[in-house]
Amino acid sequence: MNGVLLCEAFSQEMKKPPTPPAAGLRLLLVDDNSIGLSARRVIFLGEGYQVTACTRPDQAIREFESSTFDVVVTDYRMPDMNGVELIAALRAIRPVPVVMLSSVAEVVGLTEANTGADAVVPKNSHEIGNMVRAVNRLALKKPVSSQAAKRARKKAG
Repeated sequence: MNGVLLCEAFSQEMKKPPTPPAAGLRLLLVDDNSIGLSARRVIFLGEGYQVTACTRPDQAIREFESSTFDVVVTDYRMPDMNGVELIAALRAIRPVPVVMLSSVAEVVGLTEANTGADAVVPKNSHEIGNMVRAVNRLALKKPVSSQAAKRARKKAG
């Protein structure tokens, strides 16, 4: 291949949008606040995740039973079941990395040790960056399930 063709091929490759690192990974997002839920859904869609959003913990459990997820993000304070109870219910079904969000994390002293979450992120001015980093770290560090790997290859190819 001569230099001109190589340069053209490189130029075409550079025009392709980069594949997000989370492309094909599935995220279950749970928050009773529909506005916060929608905002976080948009953020994770932008990161390349396939997002299933639920406003109720019982709905999230049904989704979790019928689908496979690479990571879960849940709020702490919700009616009928709090985030700690939801984490226990999900992990009774199968292991999954979980990030817990809470506006009272610091006040109540929520930690990974007392919630069962893999990461606890306070809802504050740093929430978005901290949440995305925690989710990416947890979702991308574990071996990708064969289904997620197939979805990622299909989407990239």
